[in-house]
Amino acid sequence: METAFVICTILLLLYSALALFDGVYLHLYKYRLHENKESKFEHLIHTIRAFLFSGILYTLFISIENNKLFFIGVLFIFLDIFIMTIDAYVEKDSRKFMGGLPRWEYIIHLLVNGFHFAGLAVFLVLKINLTKEGMMSLQNNFQEFESYSLFKIIALNILPGSILIGLLHVLVYIPGFNFYFRKIQLKCC
Repeated sequence: METAFVICTILLLLYSALALFDGVYLHLYKYRLHENKESKFEHLIHTIRAFLFSGILYTLFISIENNKLFFIGVLFIFLDIFIMTIDAYVEKDSRKFMGGLPRWEYIIHLLVNGFHFAGLAVFLVLKINLTKEGMMSLQNNFQEFESYSLFKIIALNILPGSILIGLLHVLVYIPGFNFYFRKIQLKCC
C-alpha cells in the first residue's frame, strides 16, 4: 500500500503539471481555442473535463474514506472517459485553423491522459478489495500508511488550482475578461 500511494502521488503530480501546461498555456493562452470557431466545442469539452477532474480529486482522492462519494467519483471517471473520447474524435477538425494538432502536443495529450488514468487505476487498487469469494469491499483505514498523509496534502493543494483552471475556462468566454486575458504577455515558450 505504501508503494501504491507513492506511485499515485507521483502520477497525480505529473498529470497536474502537464495538464496545467497543456490546458492553460497551450489551449487558453497560445492557441486560444475558445476564440476560434472550429475549436469552440473542443474548448467546451476541456472545460467539462477540468471540472470533472476537480470532482474526481474531491470525491476520490481527498474524500478517500467516504464510500458514498467513492461511487460518485467512479461515475465521474466514466464521464471523463466518455468526454475524453469525444475530445479525441473532434480534435482533428477542431485544429484545422492551425494546420492540425502538432505532433509534440499529441504526445503531451498521450502522457497527460496516461498519467491521469494510471493514477486512477492505482487509486482503485488501493480502495477496492476483492475477497476470495469474489465479493468487493472498500478499504477505509488509510491513516495507518505513512505515504497517505503526503498524498492527501498534495491532493488538497491541487484542488483549488484545478477549480480555478475550470473557472478560467469559463471566464475566457466573457468578452471583458478575455480582453484583459489577451493582454497577458509571456516571454517563455
